Amino acid sequence: MNILVLNAGSSSLKYQVIEMPSETVKCVGLVERIGMEDAIFTHEKGTKEYSEILPILNHEVGLQKIAKTLLNAEIGVISSVDEIEAVGHRVVHGGSKFSKTVIVNKEVKENIRNLFDLAPLHNPANLTGIEIAETIFTSAKQIAIFDTAFHQTMPKEAYQYAIPNSYLEEHKIRAYGFHGTSHKYVSEKAIAYLGKESSKIITIHLGNGCSMAAIENGKCIETSMGFSPTNGLIMGTRAGDIDQSVIFFLMKKLNQSADEVNNLLQKESGMKGLTGFSDLREIEENAVNGDEKCINALKLASHRIRKFIGSYTAILNGLDAIVFTAGIGENSVLTRKMACENLEFLGIELNINKNEIRSKNTREIQSLTSNVKILVIPTNEEIEIAKQSYQLLK
Repeated sequence: MNILVLNAGSSSLKYQVIEMPSETVKCVGLVERIGMEDAIFTHEKGTKEYSEILPILNHEVGLQKIAKTLLNAEIGVISSVDEIEAVGHRVVHGGSKFSKTVIVNKEVKENIRNLFDLAPLHNPANLTGIEIAETIFTSAKQIAIFDTAFHQTMPKEAYQYAIPNSYLEEHKIRAYGFHGTSHKYVSEKAIAYLGKESSKIITIHLGNGCSMAAIENGKCIETSMGFSPTNGLIMGTRAGDIDQSVIFFLMKKLNQSADEVNNLLQKESGMKGLTGFSDLREIEENAVNGDEKCINALKLASHRIRKFIGSYTAILNGLDAIVFTAGIGENSVLTRKMACENLEFLGIELNINKNEIRSKNTREIQSLTSNVKILVIPTNEEIEIAKQSYQLLK
């Protein structure tokens, strides 16, 4: 079964064609800068790489470009759009309505639309991707995989906020959690690696967006992001946890509008607000060269990670492993080192030399005396989306 995995962002389209159940990746591609005259299109098939700069003014033009490329005799992977049997769509927010992967129908699309206010940067683009794919891949099943679904196993004490009950009951204001596809994928890999179904694991997804999850016996019981993907850890441009009184201070004392505060906390804060950079590679390079702002930002970010490790270990009442994943978690030696400092009381001890080794495979980086395994597991949300799509249809 050929499955097209589609991740539609506000100005981008990521895609892969994956043959299931073998999990063979036939091609990988990306459309960037949608809405611009100089959009960037890249496509990889095996060792062949193709790139082009061209006007892509909307998502429909972008997806048409993808379809045309998939059909290309030289770099394509299909001879007819009918060879795509399913399109698996990443949808960021499923609210409390969706706890599992679903085939898209009119009701599903309407529910995604109703959640626009909860994920204004993501859900509109996700729905656009679905609606356009329906017109191009007409014989394929359209399938929605929700970032929030994995976290629906959280108990009420983990997801309810301490505000009047009516806000939960009438307006569904609660913690939902995000990056669920990634947390599910790496936690299942960790469980298989550990060889024990009964397990207590903390997964640490560190990219431009960052989140953590406490996972007991394969089920999420706590996660750091909440009602939206803005709280919890310090991120590339997002502040993470902040006293809500700061918001009122900014609005009342500094006369900032709600939109200005929202923009500040989502796009101008986090590592960018602390350093001027949102790319961790630049921050680490400047920190090594003595930049005090960058050094301070790395300390703040690692402190926040350690705080969550401690609290999640308490929630789990023990710990078998912590898992680092995503772009920063998989590649930043310094971030992993700082995140694991001063955790010996919890049985977490890093091996400095193992931490330096780079690999695309699951690997252990703890010391011989560590009671907790420290794992680095590359995430693969596309494979997870293809797996869930295939399992739904087979």
